Amino acid sequence: MIESTPIHPAAVIFDMDGLMLDTERPSLAHWIQVAQTFGWDISKEVVFRTIGVNAAGTRDVFINTYGTDFPYQDIRAEVSRRIKEEAEQEGIPHRPGLMLLLDHLAHLQIPCAVSTSTSRDAALWKLCKAGIADRFVVKVCGDEIARGKPAPDIFLRALEYLGKAPADSIGFEDSPAGLQSLHAAGIRSVFIKDLVEPPSEVLANVWRRCADLAEAVRLFA
Repeated sequence: MIESTPIHPAAVIFDMDGLMLDTERPSLAHWIQVAQTFGWDISKEVVFRTIGVNAAGTRDVFINTYGTDFPYQDIRAEVSRRIKEEAEQEGIPHRPGLMLLLDHLAHLQIPCAVSTSTSRDAALWKLCKAGIADRFVVKVCGDEIARGKPAPDIFLRALEYLGKAPADSIGFEDSPAGLQSLHAAGIRSVFIKDLVEPPSEVLANVWRRCADLAEAVRLFA
């Protein structure tokens, strides 16, 4: 329950997958299914460790867990193909309350940005397919920075483009890596759970926790 006085931040930054777009669940299923076709049984816990992490970090998770024989690039390519094919047929669903929150922030004239670990081509395709690309004045993607989440770079880059200070801004995340990134950047974080419950030491640095994006509307005035 939100009991604080609503605020009017200088900017709001959003993660994308799992936070705004309901893409993590199908991705999890595809990783497990595709790996099986290559003769590998991977656990959902290992896939969970890649949530919020860029391509290089995701590769490290799989190779460090399953060894250098793990056909990461081939599996990733097939997973991406299946995800895109599915989205072309069925669209990309929003997480609950997304449009309500984006409309509220637009009404308040608070600029919004996206900071996602997904590559730029894939991120722009998803945002356009979901019908929300024009809601964000800045988009910073995982292949445009040297250090991915949990380093603060991707959020600081977005604020640099916006011309806003970390202390005056708010960031939304669903992943432990993303929450750590916001904290490292000095940005107050709002946690919306998707698939993973972060460890207590990560949650200790979260500014607010909301059940969904609709509930988060009450944070802003």
